Amino acid sequence: MGDVLDLLHQTVASPWAYLVIIVVTAVDAFFPAVPGETVAITAGVFAAGGEPNVVGVIVAAAFGALLGDNISYAIGRGGGARRLARLPVDSRRRASSEWARRAVDRRGGVILTTSRYVPGGRTAVTLTMGAVRYPFRSFLMYDALACGTWGTYCGLLGYFGGLAFAHNPVQGLLAGVGISVAVTGLFELARWARRRARARATARH
Repeated sequence: MGDVLDLLHQTVASPWAYLVIIVVTAVDAFFPAVPGETVAITAGVFAAGGEPNVVGVIVAAAFGALLGDNISYAIGRGGGARRLARLPVDSRRRASSEWARRAVDRRGGVILTTSRYVPGGRTAVTLTMGAVRYPFRSFLMYDALACGTWGTYCGLLGYFGGLAFAHNPVQGLLAGVGISVAVTGLFELARWARRRARARATARH
């Protein structure tokens, strides 16, 4: 285990680590199977020991996430918009797309910002916002805020985990990832409770 940790530390301490963080977090934005959050938290854990620089980790994670979200938005705008336009007016999918359009028009900033903390959810939201042609300037502004806070959250989560378990980086990493999973679970629970409340309200009417 010690040899593995040394190799991981050497890799993360390399100047190339920032590029790796950017690439992984960018791909994670439109291909959720890639562990962007875990990579950013891992880099933050080792940043507690001095290398890499925690500010560099935060900036790289935020920039990569912003880049990936914009790629996802462009994919949705390019292909999704045309598919939505071809849907029959009275179809269920067309009705769902119109609902999504109204939802992002009313509270797109809130949806985009909170979905950044939900793997998979952020991909669906950015694709949808592109497909329904949510104004790009507003998308970029809210997404920059979302990615900045997300990058800070991941970097500092790992960093403080590394400080708390300075003599055992594995425990620091597990603590950071565990908290991240818990936060994601809370977001999902809140979304489920909100949907359930809306369904009950609709049923009463």
